[in-house]
Amino acid sequence: MVALKTSITNSHTSINELYVFGDSLSDIGNAFNATEGFHPSSPPYFQGRFSNGLVWVEYLASGLALTPKQNTNFAYGGATTGSGNLNGIPDLLTQVDSFIKVYQQVDKNALYILWAGANDYLHGMSNPSLSINNISQAIQSLAKAGAKKILVANLPDLGNIPATRNSPYSGILSSATIAHNLGLANSLDLLKQKLGHDTQMIMFDVHSIYKEAITNPTKFGFTDVNTACLNNLASCDNPDKFLFWDGIHPTTVAHRILAKAALKELKITF
Repeated sequence: MVALKTSITNSHTSINELYVFGDSLSDIGNAFNATEGFHPSSPPYFQGRFSNGLVWVEYLASGLALTPKQNTNFAYGGATTGSGNLNGIPDLLTQVDSFIKVYQQVDKNALYILWAGANDYLHGMSNPSLSINNISQAIQSLAKAGAKKILVANLPDLGNIPATRNSPYSGILSSATIAHNLGLANSLDLLKQKLGHDTQMIMFDVHSIYKEAITNPTKFGFTDVNTACLNNLASCDNPDKFLFWDGIHPTTVAHRILAKAALKELKITF
């Protein structure tokens, strides 16, 4: 598994900090702390992450020679893009608003990461334009505050994950994913024109990475890309061979793959 044994190194970058907004895929302990250690349960989940180890933004920070910080990560497990969250979980727009209130002087050399939308559809929303508009609004709020480097991730096929693959909603979720990703790409193109060259934006194509891992698992060292390693709170014996830790979330090895791909995109752009 050479690709994963190779360390992520930083040759040159002008990025001096990461600010993260989103859901459980990027949460490094916010939901865990808010529930006083109740969710996600640890073990089997790793120290407040929705995985069996570090998540992709932590590996990405390491690759950029940065230290992941709780106070620069606003992502919450269960977050949607806009209003409608249950249990008072801050949605993407609320996270960005909170950031702007706390950091009134925005760091122009930082990278601002947004990855959200999956919970909108998993919770039953059927109109991708609402999610896309929320993400667009979040981007514009950050740009207005002074953010100059923004990475926005699209969604993996939500109808082709262990929790949904055999459900009656699989096809609907796959269609919603396609519509979301197309709409998001179009929205980012429009925002690039609106915000100008002074604001750099990357569309991080998570969808293609998941798809490649599922269609060509041996390339990444996986032997199981269809089922979850974690079953009824009992872990499998070889989680590094699994793409999915539970029915929705990737293993820490998969998170590392995402981080390596993101780092490559950053080096091309910045």
